[in-house]
Amino acid sequence: MKPLVSILIPAYNAERFLAETIRSAQRQSWPHKEIIIVDDGSKDNTLALAKSFASAEVKVISQPNQGAAAARNHLASLAQGEYLQWLDADDLMSPDKVARQVAAALECGSRRTLLSSGWAYFIYRPHTAKFVPTLLWENLSPCEWLLRKWEHNLHMQTATWLVSRELTQAAGPWNTQLLGDDDGEYFSRVITASNGIRFVPGEKVYYRNSGFTRLSYMNRSDRKMEAQVYGMQLQIGYLRAMTDDARARAACITYLQTWLPGFYPNRLDLVAQMKRQAEALGGHLELPQISWKYRWIQQTLGWSAAQRTQVNYNEWKDSLLRAWDKALYHLERRRDV
Repeated sequence: MKPLVSILIPAYNAERFLAETIRSAQRQSWPHKEIIIVDDGSKDNTLALAKSFASAEVKVISQPNQGAAAARNHLASLAQGEYLQWLDADDLMSPDKVARQVAAALECGSRRTLLSSGWAYFIYRPHTAKFVPTLLWENLSPCEWLLRKWEHNLHMQTATWLVSRELTQAAGPWNTQLLGDDDGEYFSRVITASNGIRFVPGEKVYYRNSGFTRLSYMNRSDRKMEAQVYGMQLQIGYLRAMTDDARARAACITYLQTWLPGFYPNRLDLVAQMKRQAEALGGHLELPQISWKYRWIQQTLGWSAAQRTQVNYNEWKDSLLRAWDKALYHLERRRDV
């Protein structure tokens, strides 16, 4: 059996890295594949670049800008494969990633088994990615996977998964109301619909760290914060529908506590909502504390000023790190020419 695998790439203003991502998909050793790119109304040269790769194997479609979730739903509707491989427009995969996961899927014999793999961050140079196993890099039941995710603040990157069409249909579409962490909510549904997660060791996903431009970065946006809380409520509901024991409730409280600093003090209404939910779960949330380095700012100018200073410092540090890595990337390219 050689099931068709659909490699699905949503793209928006992705001209800088899209070519590398498409080549990563083309280099997959699994021979029976299709690659579909949906350009979500990009304002740069993303569409033209994608079309330069068009072939019998690579299909390119454009749509008016509707957001990442809508682009992914469009991709899913176009896919013909028995398995779906999601791949963001700036990420990469090791060449045998799909092939080894398909082999594992065929070996276990169930279309309800979800396949995962290892992943690591990089900025410009994939060879610098450090693959550090976590408690999710194991064969796990759906419930145990979600519990560990929240108990230890872990996650798996979108491209690590290989999802059967049966599981895709059972999970339903991507939620277009979510403006961040839409992948977390979507794969929570995929996981709960599965009969278990099988981790395939050795294969790798390279997750490009785009810093503070990431979709999940809320940056005090009211719409993003409200959508984030909505998505969190959905995910808590999925776990509690499977199990509502003491461990599950504690994991939900930990999940709420982890995200609480993103809403304080700008949206005290959402903070109050999260605190009420924690109390209903039998626990409570602690208000976040500012780092000791910024407490003097908090004492003189207030919490918001201290928080903003901390964010600005982290953005500045991230920019320096990215600039340095970019410079090394160009030096390595010149050396290799």
